[in-house]
Amino acid sequence: MDIVNLSAFELATAIKAKKLSSKEATSAFLKRIEETDGTVKSFLSVNTSALKEAEQRDAELASGKSGPLYGVPVAIKDNMCLKGSKTTCASKILEDFTAPYDATVIERLKAQGVVFLGKCNMDEFAMGSSTENSAFHTTTNPWDSSRIPGGSSGGSAAAVASRQAPLALGSDTGGSIRQPAACCGIVGLKPTYGRVSRFGLVAFASSLDQIGPFARNTEDCALLMNAVSGYDPKDSTSINRDSADHTAGLKDGVKGMRIGLPSEYFEKDPSAEGVKSVLEAAKVFEKLGAKVEKVSLPHTDYCLAVYYIIATAEASSNLARYDGVHYGFRDKDAKNLRDMYNKTRGKGFGSEVKRRIMLGTYVLSAGYYDAYYLKAQKVRTLIKRDFENVFKNFDLILTPTTPTPAFKIGEKVSDPIQMYLSDIFTISVNLAGVPGVSVPCGFSAGGLPLGLQLIGKPFEEAAMLRAAYAYEQATDWHKRMAPVK
Repeated sequence: MDIVNLSAFELATAIKAKKLSSKEATSAFLKRIEETDGTVKSFLSVNTSALKEAEQRDAELASGKSGPLYGVPVAIKDNMCLKGSKTTCASKILEDFTAPYDATVIERLKAQGVVFLGKCNMDEFAMGSSTENSAFHTTTNPWDSSRIPGGSSGGSAAAVASRQAPLALGSDTGGSIRQPAACCGIVGLKPTYGRVSRFGLVAFASSLDQIGPFARNTEDCALLMNAVSGYDPKDSTSINRDSADHTAGLKDGVKGMRIGLPSEYFEKDPSAEGVKSVLEAAKVFEKLGAKVEKVSLPHTDYCLAVYYIIATAEASSNLARYDGVHYGFRDKDAKNLRDMYNKTRGKGFGSEVKRRIMLGTYVLSAGYYDAYYLKAQKVRTLIKRDFENVFKNFDLILTPTTPTPAFKIGEKVSDPIQMYLSDIFTISVNLAGVPGVSVPCGFSAGGLPLGLQLIGKPFEEAAMLRAAYAYEQATDWHKRMAPVK
């Protein structure tokens, strides 16, 4: 039994049946991390207590405890609080910050009996599309170490793709789960805004951020969604409604489903490999019994501008708390209070974070608030209405996840606009607050993974996952494993 190649469902089944212990499974993944992370660099820290946690899970299982993920190892993006562990957000300003409490998603995973493998690398404060903005190191793509894994949750995606972890959590503000999932050839889901608690997630842009799962297949993704979703009174944006069982109708197929292909996502570069692979995927859905038709999301061209006004404005507000006074890094050479603020933030933040703070401060400033921020919020409403209008007649929307396969490390770091365009197909989902999932749908001529994006109605992740599962069963893209050794 090659443990690291097993799916989370297979691991959980074997552990429950006593064919495998949680300690054996955890040991195998820790060994895999030791063997491969010198190349992939997925992790910022590995949990030194993981084996003790696994032993405890085995004892609990022996006493009768059980659950769908009991004893299964999971990796966590390093912007979620895990009590007693460092939570750095891949930033020097939080380099020595130890979380004093657990995020709600961590509490729920502990209740499910998972084992935490460690904290994964990311773009600093989740600001980026390549994981090159980490203050500590750049994570590489498991399919080609000269290329980026995507971002900002690149460490989590790379950990799952390289079989260092069967499951991982990431966060998605404008594509930060779906884009790296596509780049690394795995499944990544951004839930409906309010479906998963953000309590204990270090905020980037509070009206856009959502925590979601990474997995190697749709079934595993559904299991992790079940574990972390649900109402949380500690999060004022959490929606108080019954949690769906995302595995219940997973195998019901797509017959009779109506799937929309938004023209705006396909017209600009119809010859692109990603576009072609998604159009081929549309034919698969039709063969499976779905009806696929063209639709329009007319305000798509405004999404990028709207996103980089709203997201930076919220980042400017959220990151004002990192001033060296209460917690985090403080410059010791400051001569007075103002000097301390300037030097702390100047040394503690990286260049991309500073860029976004300055952009956000500008659009919120007197004289520019109405012209930029207020107008962006109005256009955001129009973008949301576009989705509402399509979903009156369609169950799902199908698009590419990324405009290109994973690009070379260093290729776009000096061109922020080109970097921002990496998320052009994903940001509308966050602006509208709807769910989206990326699923492997092919490979480029250079052998790099390509992903399709399914977008669903609010709180209908189960229907979205059902379609993703049906596509997986008709293809074998998700079965291919990254060659990292």
